[in-house]
Amino acid sequence: MAAMAQLCFSPLSGHYHALSFPSSSSSSQLQNRPLYLINTPHLPKRLQLSFAGGDGGDGVGRGGSGGGGGDDGNQKDSSFGVLGLFLNGWRSRVAADPQFPFKVLMEELVGVTACVLGDMASRPNFGLNELDFVFSTLVVGAILNFTLMYLLAPTMTSASSNVPALFASCPKSHMFEPGAYGILERFGTLVYKGTIFAVVGFGAGLVGTALSNGLINMRKKMDPNFETPNNPPPTILNALTWAGHMGFSSNLRYQTLNGIEFMLEKGLNPFAFKSSVLVLRCLNNVLGGMSFVMLARLTGAQSVGEQKPSHVEVGLAAEKEKVVMEREDEDMQNNQSTTSK
Repeated sequence: MAAMAQLCFSPLSGHYHALSFPSSSSSSQLQNRPLYLINTPHLPKRLQLSFAGGDGGDGVGRGGSGGGGGDDGNQKDSSFGVLGLFLNGWRSRVAADPQFPFKVLMEELVGVTACVLGDMASRPNFGLNELDFVFSTLVVGAILNFTLMYLLAPTMTSASSNVPALFASCPKSHMFEPGAYGILERFGTLVYKGTIFAVVGFGAGLVGTALSNGLINMRKKMDPNFETPNNPPPTILNALTWAGHMGFSSNLRYQTLNGIEFMLEKGLNPFAFKSSVLVLRCLNNVLGGMSFVMLARLTGAQSVGEQKPSHVEVGLAAEKEKVVMEREDEDMQNNQSTTSK
């Protein structure tokens, strides 16, 4: 096989070294083979360059693989901490359920709106006198609805290392997950997920209640005449109410909803399935909003206080009282004049 040779000067050794390259006639046969520097025994190993991609042996020019580095991608994402873990979890859920992004979108746009409407429908005067409570429901509901969707969605990896040993044999996503699971194992998933949701609900309740109360206090500073129609909900009690609501009502409703959607996806075309998801999640969130209001009333977390009279009402009452007093004075004067006559 013919080869071409060229001289190359090495500044380290002070000598010329021969570089051999394949001729054009044999280049097609060696197209997929790496070309290395040869006949350069005096060059340090770190200066021996590789002319090919891929694994360059000990050379410097190692080329990364194209799109097949799934583990490498996970390692890169995990280096970002919580954000990396979230991205890994999101990709795993989308791979297991391609409809997962659509379900999340419907839950946040339509579901949260339906939840707020259900909350307002359960309050007197459609919640217009309790908008502070409604805003708290909106903030906490947006956080919790996404958390429920994320934690209940099936994933490609179902390792039981992150699950306590007591629930290791239970379904990992929701209690209606397909598989050879018994009733006790599925009930274990209901209990395990309910515990997680209760903890998440407590934390989100703290954040949402503190945020809504903070905005109300900010408005009071900007407008000293502003007064809320109700007393602000106690932060801890409201958070405990959210924990109970998440651990029981939301846990049971969303796990059942996941099972229903799994069956519908197998029997309906994509348009009919997405339409059913829209309707079911609207109804589910309306029911959730109403059940939360009933629980909040029961625990006293959002009790309606005595209706505070507005400034207009106070002014009208003062005018009315003034008119009444003037009439009484006139009557007394008339009586006195009549008596004197």
